[in-house]
Amino acid sequence: MTLFNIAAIAIALAMDAFAVAIAAGIKLGKINFRQNFRLAWHFGLFQALMPVIGWAAGLTIRQQIARYDHWVAFALLLVVSQGMLREALRPQDDPVAPKDPTKGATMVMLSFATSLDALAVGLSLSMIDVSIWWPALVIGIVAAAFTTFGMHLGTRISKAALIRRYADAAGGLVLLAIGMNILREHGVFQAWLG
Repeated sequence: MTLFNIAAIAIALAMDAFAVAIAAGIKLGKINFRQNFRLAWHFGLFQALMPVIGWAAGLTIRQQIARYDHWVAFALLLVVSQGMLREALRPQDDPVAPKDPTKGATMVMLSFATSLDALAVGLSLSMIDVSIWWPALVIGIVAAAFTTFGMHLGTRISKAALIRRYADAAGGLVLLAIGMNILREHGVFQAWLG
């Protein structure tokens, strides 16, 4: 897998963390180093660990589905991208949030929720026999960077719902494009065209 593909996956996966960080920045209004570090560290850590967990789970079943691995990878990425696109098109409600989303159980739940997509990506990478360590590191670093940027951006803007919609849509389309590229690399379209 090329660095471009890894970076594209990392950016797509970071969109949820980015959107949540913007909302956190808007909610807090003013952020300090500690708040920024806590959220960026946890989002980056969870985004890096979840693909490793998915990849490890994929190793146990890879032999049984090697003939269909590219279809499994495509299906998983399709499900994730479809969820992100659905989220982008859904009317945005503003649920009541705790005072500081960078603390305690709220931060852990946000970290877990924004990294679930990475679990499916890790499983997909296992199916196509890609080593996970470099992608996991890049995914974690990109998520932490996007979280930091999102929090600072959130303190300066007030239209988080609109940005979240665009971020989710962009992330969903990137994951879908990566899934289509996996099929192309395995000759699926060539077999269909002749």
